[in-house]
Amino acid sequence: MQNIDPLSGPGRRSLDVEDYFDIVRRHSAWIFGPAFAGLVIAVVVAFLWPDTYVSTATIRVVPPQVPQSLVPTNLNTAMSDRINAMYQQISSRSTLTNIVNVYNLYPRERQRKPIEDVVEQMRRNIKLGTIMPIGDSGSGRPQLAAFQISFAYENRLLAQKITAELVSRFMTENTRERTTQSVLTTQFLKDQFDQAKKELDQLEQKLAAYRQSYQGRLPEQLTQNTMQLTTLEQRISNINNALSRVSQQRLLLESDLRNLKTQRASMTPAPELSVQRQRNQALELQDREIMALEARLATLRQQYKDTWPDVKATVAQLNSARQVREKLLTKEQDEQQQPDEKANSRKSDPLFDREQRAIDTGIARIEAQLKATTLEQEEYQRELANVERQIKQVQDRISSAPASEQQYAELLRDHSLAKLKYEEFDRKRTQSETAEELEKRQQGETLELLDPASLPQTPTEPKRPLIVGAGFGLGLAIGIAMAGAREARDNTLKNLKDVRAYTHLNVLGSIPLLENDVVVRRRRRLAWLAWSTACLVGILIMTGSVFYYYATKV
Repeated sequence: MQNIDPLSGPGRRSLDVEDYFDIVRRHSAWIFGPAFAGLVIAVVVAFLWPDTYVSTATIRVVPPQVPQSLVPTNLNTAMSDRINAMYQQISSRSTLTNIVNVYNLYPRERQRKPIEDVVEQMRRNIKLGTIMPIGDSGSGRPQLAAFQISFAYENRLLAQKITAELVSRFMTENTRERTTQSVLTTQFLKDQFDQAKKELDQLEQKLAAYRQSYQGRLPEQLTQNTMQLTTLEQRISNINNALSRVSQQRLLLESDLRNLKTQRASMTPAPELSVQRQRNQALELQDREIMALEARLATLRQQYKDTWPDVKATVAQLNSARQVREKLLTKEQDEQQQPDEKANSRKSDPLFDREQRAIDTGIARIEAQLKATTLEQEEYQRELANVERQIKQVQDRISSAPASEQQYAELLRDHSLAKLKYEEFDRKRTQSETAEELEKRQQGETLELLDPASLPQTPTEPKRPLIVGAGFGLGLAIGIAMAGAREARDNTLKNLKDVRAYTHLNVLGSIPLLENDVVVRRRRRLAWLAWSTACLVGILIMTGSVFYYYATKV
């Protein structure tokens, strides 16, 4: 064959289908060799790659047993956020290290890797599956209906056990976390409640001390003091009027007493009258006076109490009149016991004796009234002095009121705010305690195992047909690329089409390439031996890989 310089010679001709088949025939070893090698490598990789089984469990979110309208929760995190937090806790280094040691996971990896890398590998094998939201919780975030947790491992039984362990830890961690958060919230509200109560007690002590210091002089008592002062002044006016009335009554009684005494001194004996008639007339007069005083006393008691001065004076007059009547009755009884002696004395001048007794009775009555009036006047004077003293005290309280009302107003405002704060924390503390009790009874939002950890039957990885096909395809692509590269570098004339295209000469005939038959047969034998050996070795390697896989499969 003639070599053609690609730089100085003509360009390559376009290839047809026959040329492509000729290229495949010439470079078949370079095409199918890498393809077979890729197939062998892919089979070895596919069957030496350990199986990975995925065990999956589904956990359902159970809503609270008691409506939140009745018992509001004291937790402010949504279930999705809490699940992520629990996943962070469960996938922590300490937790996963404990699981690895308990179940003896990743024995080969632990021999050649640090525990941190093993834990990281296990963390990658733990997946939170599809989370299915439903509805709306009212806070703008969807509620969770259920979620899945899965674990991938080369041993399907251990994969199931680890998934069940993770589910158990999720449910335990959810109960512990909800209870802990509820207890911490309640404790925080208790601390705030105690602090608010302490502040309220301090303000109440300050307010009590201020009120005690300015007792009766507080700004809020000014109206009361003014009304009390007005009442006391009115009372003084009434007492003064009563004193004037008593003074006038006393003057009248004194005038009547002087007249009676004058009349008594100017009396002379009168003709004798019947003794029994005189006695009856004196008793009749006395009875009339007693009846008048009793009627007056009844009228006064309907309007005033027994401590009222007029009532006291009337009672005194009534007692005096009754005493006079008793004296008359006693005297009459004595006269009846000594009839002869009294008859003799009365026979002397009965009219004189009657008038004298009547005047003596009037004098005694007026003296008793004067005495009662004096007592009433003294009582009014004592009451007047007491009322004046009270007026002075009220005036002193009004005049000595605190100059600055701002401090008292600030104390009242701080006390009102502290009381509102105390009542608010008391209400929140009570609600939180109820919610905490609900969580302790596990009647709040809980997790329930919907589907237990599954026992996988088929591995999810590796995808062996895909790996084998990809390896064979990659080897074939490499072989085709190598054959194309060799063909591109080969500038020799391969057939009569190349001769006609590059020389532009008519070809009259062709002489085939003559080679030594021994050399040709030897080369063919060596080629078939190499191919047979390679295929046999490849088949043995692939068979060994498949046998090792099924021999070590659990």
